[in-house]
Amino acid sequence: MEKKINYWKDLSDYDMETAEVMLQNKRYLYVGFMCHQVIEKIFKAYYSKLCQQTAPYTHNLSHLARQGGFFDHFSEEQKRLIFTLEPLNIEARYPSYKEQLLKSLSDEKCRIILKETKQLKQWIEEKL
Repeated sequence: MEKKINYWKDLSDYDMETAEVMLQNKRYLYVGFMCHQVIEKIFKAYYSKLCQQTAPYTHNLSHLARQGGFFDHFSEEQKRLIFTLEPLNIEARYPSYKEQLLKSLSDEKCRIILKETKQLKQWIEEKL
């Protein structure tokens, strides 16, 4: 199980670096997407640790945290971030939906999302 935990953690680290690069290049839609990926993968690492089994195939952050039994341990601010990130999983979204999301993501908002993502990631890593 340790291999799976490290696998998810390493991917989360990589995605965090990618989110930072996207912010530097003002690719705001992808900042949000990568922050979602960071949290999804660190949640899967934590799920694997707590449940001692492979994390379910889902992109729904709150569902994953509930299934893993750790959703209720989050602060209200952390839950707010989770709900902010959930619609930013843009992999299979229609172009009009992506345009709507992009309009909601400013440089300032992306900086806040990135900062809060780093904080939540670190909070989970301390438990790993």
